Amino acid sequence: MLDVFIFFCLCSWSLAGVFGVEVKPVLVTEGDSVSLHISVTEEERNNEIEWRFGNGYTLIAKLFTKNNTSKFFDTAADGRFKGRLKLDHQTGSLTITNSRSTDSGLYNVISEHGNPLFTFNCTVYGRLPVPDVLFNSSQCSSSLSSSQNCSVVCSVVNVSAVSLSWYKGKSVLSSISVSDLSISLSLPLEVEYQDNNTYSCVINNTISNQTTHLDINTHCQPCSGYIYCFGIEAVIRLVLAAQVGVATVAVLIYDIRTRSLHLKRRGQTSVSNTD
Repeated sequence: MLDVFIFFCLCSWSLAGVFGVEVKPVLVTEGDSVSLHISVTEEERNNEIEWRFGNGYTLIAKLFTKNNTSKFFDTAADGRFKGRLKLDHQTGSLTITNSRSTDSGLYNVISEHGNPLFTFNCTVYGRLPVPDVLFNSSQCSSSLSSSQNCSVVCSVVNVSAVSLSWYKGKSVLSSISVSDLSISLSLPLEVEYQDNNTYSCVINNTISNQTTHLDINTHCQPCSGYIYCFGIEAVIRLVLAAQVGVATVAVLIYDIRTRSLHLKRRGQTSVSNTD
């Protein structure tokens, strides 16, 4: 009967911070430990303290302050907290080790008489991957008008609640975001091969970020045949010029040989006439 009363009270007290119970936000990266710190009064220390999780107010831990002992309910909340909870017997604070995405939710501290003492809203963020920056080889077949540019793509896979951005120095050039879905993101960038500015691709959420810097010499790869995309037009002109040069040399050699042969024949004819 007491549990029913407590559940009814908790449902009422959870609405918009009724009775002045502040909801404290807590942010943590998946895999890290998180501590929900509380400080109870001397009067509260003489009573039992309960930790309850989620909208269903599932009892996950209990501190018996009179004899300084605690109890954990390993099968509660589908057993998700088994072996991962610790209680500070002095303060009543709760620590969750090796945090998981399923640990996100409300944590309520309840007195022995069902009075709400503290409420935490914990959000566990996935650990961010390092962005991949890859050369966009499709540029090699693009028009010659863009042959002076390098095209790259920054990508991440299986992410949620993040933003992916290209920076030029400290200024954002472009950005794309995703909310709760676990998907892959990609963001293209085109820069000049001779550009000396600093470019970086950054993935971030509310509490952390990962960065990959663009290295034009490394990330901008040559097209097939060891011809760089940015030099296609220049290479074509060089080849045409070489062909014209070869043809000109061939004509000159032919002309020289022809003149030499003609002079030789004239010399032979003169000798014959003298005889």
